[in-house]
Amino acid sequence: MILDKRVPLKYWFNLIKWDIVLVACFVTASYVLEQQYLKIELPLSFSGFLGTSITLLLSFKLSQSYDRWWEARKIWGAIVNDSRSFVTQLLNYTNPQAKDTVTKMALRQIAWCYLFADNLREKDTENSIAKYVPEDEKDILRGHNHKPLSILNKHSNDLNTLHRNGDLNYFQQVQIDSTIVRLCESMGKAERIKKTVFPKTYRLTLRFFIFVFLFLLSLSFMNFEMWIGIPVLIVISIPFLLLEKIAKNVQDPFSNRPTDCPIGSISRTIELNIKELIENKETAIADDSNSFYEM
Repeated sequence: MILDKRVPLKYWFNLIKWDIVLVACFVTASYVLEQQYLKIELPLSFSGFLGTSITLLLSFKLSQSYDRWWEARKIWGAIVNDSRSFVTQLLNYTNPQAKDTVTKMALRQIAWCYLFADNLREKDTENSIAKYVPEDEKDILRGHNHKPLSILNKHSNDLNTLHRNGDLNYFQQVQIDSTIVRLCESMGKAERIKKTVFPKTYRLTLRFFIFVFLFLLSLSFMNFEMWIGIPVLIVISIPFLLLEKIAKNVQDPFSNRPTDCPIGSISRTIELNIKELIENKETAIADDSNSFYEM
């Protein structure tokens, strides 16, 4: 997630550098074609009308993309709440002699957060389970395709064991189990966003009309010299290209980019909270990169 800091110009330039090259080639070719062959001059108001229409379409796309991003952030906000509730319930409902099992389940919940974050970003999940999952469970997890779901299933197994051993009564088990169900629901909601692709035809159509707009605008610049008209057209195209690229990046909040929902940072927050609850003195690794975004 991009923070309230100074965003370097290099970031903005890297977003659209190849688009600028493409636009420069397109505008130059259009300008030469019009000067040599077409020699048609359109009123500026004609291309301005099309530019206004494209702006409205870009605004709609930005709104829809941000809705996906904000939904992802709300889902991970629910994960924070349910992770805290899960460990708090375990600590306060179980008998003192079940402390080892509770600690194991609390650390496993930390692993679940990191594991699910890496799974959404399609990263290697091995490091997510190395510190927080017992050795006998690691081999079991490696044999499953959906490791976060396997961890929630292990939570439920341990919960049943606590109930059978008399460390939890029936109503306490049901209450904690409902928290696990909510975690599973949040996992499904996040995966729905990840796997539901924003219609590609919408983006391609929008980009097509941006280039049509630049072509028509160049017809309105027939009276300008090439060395003036081409740079002006490129500068005019930059806001359209930036908005289109930002909308494209924001629409996928789990793509491991600066515009992502900060699920890595959220997982570290959950880790700190849970370790404080179980009185674990080991602290989470802080993100001290001083970057303009957090992951």
